[in-house]
Amino acid sequence: MHGRAVALGAGTILNALSTGVGSAFAIDAETTATVELDDSESVRGSVAEDADADTRLVERCVELAVERYAADDHGGTVRTESDVPMAAGLKSSSAAANATVLATADALGADPDRTEACRLGVRAARDVGVTVTGAFDDASASMLGGATVTDNDADELLARDPVEWDVLVWTPDERAYSADADVDACANVAPMAELVAELALDGRYGEAMTVNGLAFSAALGFPTDPAVEAMPHAAGVSLSGTGPSVVAVAEPGDSSLERVRDLWAERDGTTWLTTTRNDGAYVR
Repeated sequence: MHGRAVALGAGTILNALSTGVGSAFAIDAETTATVELDDSESVRGSVAEDADADTRLVERCVELAVERYAADDHGGTVRTESDVPMAAGLKSSSAAANATVLATADALGADPDRTEACRLGVRAARDVGVTVTGAFDDASASMLGGATVTDNDADELLARDPVEWDVLVWTPDERAYSADADVDACANVAPMAELVAELALDGRYGEAMTVNGLAFSAALGFPTDPAVEAMPHAAGVSLSGTGPSVVAVAEPGDSSLERVRDLWAERDGTTWLTTTRNDGAYVR
């Protein structure tokens, strides 16, 4: 039984660590999962980009999807390959989980509700401890496309809107893992997070991003200089996730992001242009 599916990376509008409410938007960076099911008793995972990567998340995703969509137990293999850099704040874990759940369902001949499938991936992330909040905001944007606002404590989708942006991403060489984030420091910026949530639910996503980026960069110890450099040129700019990547957005075809790219390219790391995606995850 063979299945293959693709899910998207995403950028942050609101970090959910302060209040449990979060928001994210899908970008044109893909993670593909290939699942082969058999009659063995275990699931074995691998990551194309890193032979030593922790594969517990995708293995747990297969287990939960088999439990949900199959009549009998199955083991097998799952392999992911991705354009989304790992531990960079661009939702690589959510993309891998979503793609794996959909690929497993595909191998079983199931066509699950996308929001339900997304919640399975969130459950797997909590089970293996790779997230503090459960990351339903990140997972929903990756799975459904567009911009989403969620209550991560209840795994509830509060809003979803299509967005059409050019996106600039700067990813430093360092890596940051969501499970290691300073939750207490993030709690200190809860009043700002509440303001960001109000802006996002009002559809003012660019403004929400910028407020979020300044607040959480300060809380998590990342420099605000990249965001300040981008503000005159971008509709919104934010630290993505718990870092270290920074994302800036502008209307399609707006050349102002080229100026930001020139500024960010002087920094160590990788700077790249992409776009938003509204289609979400899909079976390949």
